[in-house]
Amino acid sequence: MRRLIPDPGPTDLQSELEAYHPIENALEDRPWVAANMISTLDGRASISGRSKQLGSEADTEHLLGLRTRFDAVMIGGGTMRAERYGRIISRPEHRESRIRDGLEPDALAVIVSGDLDLPWDAPLFTNGNGRVLIFTRKHSAPETETPVELVVMEGLIDSADVLNHLRRKEGVRAVLCEGGPTLFGQLVAGGMVDDFFLTITPVVTGGDAPRILETNLPDIARFRLATLSEADGDLFARYVQD
Repeated sequence: MRRLIPDPGPTDLQSELEAYHPIENALEDRPWVAANMISTLDGRASISGRSKQLGSEADTEHLLGLRTRFDAVMIGGGTMRAERYGRIISRPEHRESRIRDGLEPDALAVIVSGDLDLPWDAPLFTNGNGRVLIFTRKHSAPETETPVELVVMEGLIDSADVLNHLRRKEGVRAVLCEGGPTLFGQLVAGGMVDDFFLTITPVVTGGDAPRILETNLPDIARFRLATLSEADGDLFARYVQD
């Protein structure tokens, strides 16, 4: 891995992650929010509905490593259906490093799904590890091996209310949003994305695959580039809200 901005030179993922401390930036009414997305050169976020097919080995390492820095990882129901998540902190060495850093070994999995149309046979629900918190309009969910708790909300689920609940009721200091485009768009529209990690993979797919953001914004959201690195042809950028 090469760091391009700032201080160009050789670097490694571990060093880059150890210098990043989002939990220290928690706000009073909500967690610090970071988003992590991947995009093709033509702005697409997935191939055949899945972002995993875009990711290189370097991107996978970045994704898994980045999760270790957060109390919680948040996704929308569509992303859960497409990607069929498993255990959020999947590697034992990552769980051990979290314990050394004073974090829970497993990050809280947060899903925003109004209708609970979720793949209940996905590993996240069947492996029995960690804990899942779902914001929904429904009042009951199937029994699962992994503990699942519902936070029932009336009408449209407001991202600000979700974040407020995570901070005040769950003690979440920093949350990583991994999509999808609608949930990410709602957070951007509300000015609630503090850090934006974007992997740009050097491929062009064409077609009508979703973009990383699929929501109309009330105004242009401005970010500034904080860091930029390269590995295996992928660009890893971190933007901060301007």
